[in-house]
Amino acid sequence: MAEAESAQIYEVIAPQAPLRQAPSPDAPLDTEALRGERVVVDEISDEGWAHGRLETDGYVGFLPMSALAPAGPAPTHKVTTLRTLVFPGPSIKIPPLEALPLGARLAVARNEGAFAVTASGGYLPTRHLSPIDTCESDFVAVAERFLNAPYLWGGKTSLGLDCSGLVQVTLAACGIPCPRDTVMQEPAFAKLPSPPGNLRRGDLIFWIGHVAIARDSATLIHANAFHMAVAIEPTMEAIDRIRAAGSEVTSVRRPGSAGQ
Repeated sequence: MAEAESAQIYEVIAPQAPLRQAPSPDAPLDTEALRGERVVVDEISDEGWAHGRLETDGYVGFLPMSALAPAGPAPTHKVTTLRTLVFPGPSIKIPPLEALPLGARLAVARNEGAFAVTASGGYLPTRHLSPIDTCESDFVAVAERFLNAPYLWGGKTSLGLDCSGLVQVTLAACGIPCPRDTVMQEPAFAKLPSPPGNLRRGDLIFWIGHVAIARDSATLIHANAFHMAVAIEPTMEAIDRIRAAGSEVTSVRRPGSAGQ
């Protein structure tokens, strides 16, 4: 890796960019950076890999330079559907250029009919975007949109995501900052004295290396390797199954409350 003279700010220009443990396409996927995210890059290799830190959650790793470009205009809007299409012109009849995931950020230059036109010339349905500071009111409802999305370690989109990615992406949609991994998420929110049998909608149930979201007092939703998908199931059934695999609930936490 060639060390840059000083750290430079790049932005993600791919729909989602893999952040890997090493500068290789075969290296494990730690997380994904979504379109419009800023990356502080301190090294760039001759093989086309950047070593950098995501500004959103501080995650550090290696990203392909092909997915990055020098930071452009600040994002003005974000994608609010699970996935939307970007067209090269103001027509849904022409082949789209790409598909962007929930949470992708864009700089919109103007509106043209039913389309928002980005600073780079892409056309997206305006109904699939909201101003960057708009927040959802129920992150559990956002999580439920991902039902049956495949499980992917390190993933953060409807093409594949993991348990902590589901929590981070859905909380972000509601304007609630959230770390990336369960080991960081668990202490980030206030611990509740309530046992798992007395849950409220939006409580987070933690195990070592896993997290689920309570839908109500009896069911939860989580991305998990047992179903290899985002699934809804009875809470106690999930707790019993995970206990049988050797793991007990470590805590119940509430998003939006400072942890300890």
